Amino acid sequence: MSGDYLLRLISCGAPDGVLVIYFHGAPGAPEECLLFDAQGREDDLSVISLDRFSAPEGYQGEGYFRLLATEILACAGTAQIHLVGFSIGAFTALQTCRHLQGRVASVSLISAGAPLEAGDFLPGMAGRQVFQLAKQWPVLFRLLSGWQALLAKFAPGLLFNMLFASAKAADAELRQQGEFCSTTTTHLRSCFDGRVAGYARDVLAYVAPWAGSLGLAKAKVRIWHGADDNWSPKAMAEYLGQALPACERVEIMPGLSHYSCLQQAVPSVCAAIRADTEV
Repeated sequence: MSGDYLLRLISCGAPDGVLVIYFHGAPGAPEECLLFDAQGREDDLSVISLDRFSAPEGYQGEGYFRLLATEILACAGTAQIHLVGFSIGAFTALQTCRHLQGRVASVSLISAGAPLEAGDFLPGMAGRQVFQLAKQWPVLFRLLSGWQALLAKFAPGLLFNMLFASAKAADAELRQQGEFCSTTTTHLRSCFDGRVAGYARDVLAYVAPWAGSLGLAKAKVRIWHGADDNWSPKAMAEYLGQALPACERVEIMPGLSHYSCLQQAVPSVCAAIRADTEV
């Protein structure tokens, strides 16, 4: 890696391996990328996640995505870049990709959120009330985000239970596991600790129309999605597979939902990136 950085970086995997930039979800934190640590070491991948919610509030819209691209290029030097986006992080990865033209070797999307204007997706989304609020009353959504921050600080377990109240399929099993609960509540605290504005910025950008930008993401795309995902319905993956011009793979994973898909997809995602480097 080279250069000076405005944003904090979390890194894992092989220190000098193939560069992978991980875009965490919302809510979420850059420490999510540690899920790739062991597999990254095995496949010689250096996985880095930006603390993007800490970016100054003055960076909005295209200026925000250009900032992320600038930070990534500072990490990359002359190396090719592989992007991985989870949930709303998939949206941010695709938007940032447009400002990295010619440098991105692949984009891997896991449990990806699609443009809300592209279909009747909201009724099947566990967070539909939050997204509807963000779309129609952004000021109230910002107030809600502040309330979530208070919960994350003083009652993170309660916030966790609220977020996972409607967990389905393998996600319902995950929420009962102590390690997953502990890790996720830590990520929630990090997400909202001084980063409420950054979290709100990502969600508000996501709920705005962006289907028209999909054709501008020229890099090769692969998609992994849980068949029973009730955060980002399976129809979102099917839509993205059709709308992204260079999408070469949509893998629907039976029995998995949102976070369980992320956990189970890691070996396959890493193997696909590794295979790209061996061609």
